[in-house]
Amino acid sequence: MINDQLLNPSGIVVVGGSDDIQKPGGKVLKNLIDGRFSGNLYVVNPKAEAVQGVETFQQVEQLPQVDCAILAIAAKYCPAAVEVLARQKGTRAFIILSAGFSEENAEGAALEKQIVDVVNEVGGALIGPNCIGVLTTHYQGVFTTPIPELDAHGVDLISGSGATALFIMDTGMQKGVKFSSVFSVGNSAQLGVEEVLEYLDESFDPEKSSRVKLLYVESIAKPAKLLKHASSLIRKGCRIAAIKSGGSAAGSRAASSHTGALASPDIAVEALFRKAGIVRCHGRDELATVAGIFMYPALKGKNMAVVTHAGGPAVMLTDALSNGGMEVPHLEGPKAEELLAKLFNGSSVGNPIDFLATGTAEHLGFILDACDKDFDKIDGIAVIFGNPGLFPVFDVYDMLDRKMREVHKPIFPIFPSYTIVKEEIADFVNKGRVYFPDEVIFGNALVKVCSTPQPQPEKPELPAVDEARIRKVINGAENGYLTPVQIHELLDAAGIARAKEGVADTEDRIVSLANEIGYPLVMKVVGPVHKSDVGGVVLNVSDEETVRKEFRRMMQIKDTYAVMLAQQLKGTEVFIGAKREDKFGHMVLCGLGGIFIEVLKDVKAGLAPVSCHEALDMIKGLKSYKIIQGVRGQEPVNEIKFAEAVARVSVLVKVAPEIFEMDLNPLLGNKENVVAVDARIRIEK
Repeated sequence: MINDQLLNPSGIVVVGGSDDIQKPGGKVLKNLIDGRFSGNLYVVNPKAEAVQGVETFQQVEQLPQVDCAILAIAAKYCPAAVEVLARQKGTRAFIILSAGFSEENAEGAALEKQIVDVVNEVGGALIGPNCIGVLTTHYQGVFTTPIPELDAHGVDLISGSGATALFIMDTGMQKGVKFSSVFSVGNSAQLGVEEVLEYLDESFDPEKSSRVKLLYVESIAKPAKLLKHASSLIRKGCRIAAIKSGGSAAGSRAASSHTGALASPDIAVEALFRKAGIVRCHGRDELATVAGIFMYPALKGKNMAVVTHAGGPAVMLTDALSNGGMEVPHLEGPKAEELLAKLFNGSSVGNPIDFLATGTAEHLGFILDACDKDFDKIDGIAVIFGNPGLFPVFDVYDMLDRKMREVHKPIFPIFPSYTIVKEEIADFVNKGRVYFPDEVIFGNALVKVCSTPQPQPEKPELPAVDEARIRKVINGAENGYLTPVQIHELLDAAGIARAKEGVADTEDRIVSLANEIGYPLVMKVVGPVHKSDVGGVVLNVSDEETVRKEFRRMMQIKDTYAVMLAQQLKGTEVFIGAKREDKFGHMVLCGLGGIFIEVLKDVKAGLAPVSCHEALDMIKGLKSYKIIQGVRGQEPVNEIKFAEAVARVSVLVKVAPEIFEMDLNPLLGNKENVVAVDARIRIEK
């Protein structure tokens, strides 16, 4: 557990500190000294009497009591040092920079376990091993540079990779982003990203704590913990962005169902982040840009004014915003004409608002005041201002800084120039401001921020299902695919509408079923996985003769042991699936159904349980949503019924976690209802 000794130690010892600042032990000591650590500072080095002006101890046994130890010695020596520090010196915080532990081999993993056992026994906190260290507003316990400006209201960064943490800091610093704390958790032997986030949540103080959190994770060991504490922090007013790497298609497994093929581990991460309200990023620059956006007030809508003195960047930003679903509304009327009269001839105010390369600081002030007071449909303002080389722009950036304090709407500064305006930008950043060097990266990042939903409720309202009936079916089932009779029972118990149907393995029984269900009918083979591929689906069966003929043909198809009859319904084919993913629980997916699931692969996923509200957001997020709404005279799908069916599947898999994969493909949706006409459910107990 993270403790005060780690966050604000009264004393720190660097075990392995030296005069060589090109090695971790020497560099971390220098950073502590340069950062003016106010507590007692000690060094253990058996070969020197003093290191960087700090008196040394030859052995850890000689040390006085000390809160925090930073170890920069060979892995094989770490367990003995931790043993003495923990048992004899009252040390309760350990930062192990050294590599050579579980990331390397079994011997290293055994050393790591020894250390964790000792730290746990004394109730201590361990960061690492194999990390760059920890930064807080109290001390600079890392062996890397540059060190960012540390501010209690800056960004909290938690990273599973030390090098990536450094590069994220560097990228953020270039934009003016400040940091409150940095935790490089390395091997996460005791404390990982989830545990640090848990601490930030449970210790959150609305007056003192940072409201911006950045995460870099390569694996999510505890998804439930991450979901709980990320969503809790966001509900408290924080904003969180994260990179989760290692999610390429190369990591997904082959599967026997549409859901299994589509529901990769990365889809689970996407679903987790959306459920928590985390903005997902895919690179350092994007993450740092989102962090910069987080440092400004949140937009209350999606209407942006683009203010510029250069046409090209404004067009590219407008494209990025518009393509992402934001609006750059046209501005016109008396107030627009009044603003235009204050600018140089040739300027335009239709939005983008272009006040030309010769535009002045005064002109910028007029524009920002008008966007704030005169144009109600504007929610935020992006200002693109580089330097055309005509004159210094200190006064323009000063005006921008002043208006950012006076104007009530968020203003986002984009400075495309650098070489010719280094001094002006440095002056702007020194005022505590964050800027954005690239308009398209900014626009895409703003779109992501605005399109990321708020966290789902911790206890969502869910449809009622017959749990006892569901458990009876599952308890009596064997591993593998359920029979049609078992599937029907589960769907009925879950309240999922299904077509009238039945299964027969004799010709007389199939004819009897056809008369019971009524024509027209669909006939499908029972047995083969992909029925259409083997000629195992026949539509529009309208008489007994066709039933008999097709039954005889189908029973000759390989792996077929019966034939299913179902009433033929009309509607748009949609899809709902579920898959159990290791550690994450069940993913529930939805999209267009039938063959389109294979061709378009247009699905949205949520982590069970999924409320009707969350399911509706998933449906509206589909690229094919216009088809579901009904286009060119097509009958629309009842979105409320579709969302309810998604929610009911999510409750079904929570009640029956033994369900490994399930496909409802297709369901037929029309304006009245959404009805399952084919289903596969696979059990793994």
